Amino acid sequence: MRSVVGLIVVVVAATVYLYLLSSYLPAGPRHLKTKAAERTDSDQPVDSHEEPSRLKFPSDLEELRELAELLQFYKTEHTGYVLLLFSSAYLYKQSFAIPGSSLLNILAGAIFGPYEGLLLACVLTTVGSTMCYLLSQAFGKRYIVNLFPDKVSMLQRKVEENQDCLLFFLLFLRFFPMTPNWFLNMSAPIVNIPITFFFCSVFIGLLPYNFICVQTGAMLSEVSSLDDLFSWERLLQLLAIACVALLPGALIRRYSQNRLKLDGPQQNGLISDKKIR
Repeated sequence: MRSVVGLIVVVVAATVYLYLLSSYLPAGPRHLKTKAAERTDSDQPVDSHEEPSRLKFPSDLEELRELAELLQFYKTEHTGYVLLLFSSAYLYKQSFAIPGSSLLNILAGAIFGPYEGLLLACVLTTVGSTMCYLLSQAFGKRYIVNLFPDKVSMLQRKVEENQDCLLFFLLFLRFFPMTPNWFLNMSAPIVNIPITFFFCSVFIGLLPYNFICVQTGAMLSEVSSLDDLFSWERLLQLLAIACVALLPGALIRRYSQNRLKLDGPQQNGLISDKKIR
């Protein structure tokens, strides 16, 4: 009971913090004021009672594009606020295993560019997953075992069988996810995966995924029509991104065929064994 209360307190505190951070926006940048003045000069109707934009997690590409445009405006004069807000929202989702990190990775590319966005996404993914690891270790061990007994047992067995090359086994699970990342983050402390191995496997193993999402966001922020998206330049960029993203996975797969113990078909989101100890 104490663990449930502690987890609720952490979730409520984090939610209140994120709500307050997103509610009290700083003054709008001069770009917005200039645009409003231009609209007034051109005799276009302006709604004087228009409410300020409310920030929320995007649920589709249209909302993501609108949010990216708004934060790009704010970033010109409030870079620190945008960075803090984005980092807080990303860590909130990762720490509590809330789906939707792909849209935030795309948003990182649209706001911060392909290189800074990639670095930021990798760092936040790793830190957020580690916070999920620590929360599970502190509050959720018993409940996760009760909810997913078979999956935890199978993962425990595979971890024990691959102790001599545990880091490569964890990288294999990240490159070729036979179990959802959120489950691996929460079950890692239960199956005695060291936090150092966990940290490195998240940073390296999710790099191709983050790379694709961030590059997609950077391209979407630059195109204005489907013709731009399917130009030869964009298609070559997509091909290069795919090759770079697939290379680490191909190397890990080749290594795993000789070193990792991964026999058995996939079942219920994990590698299955006929007999579970």
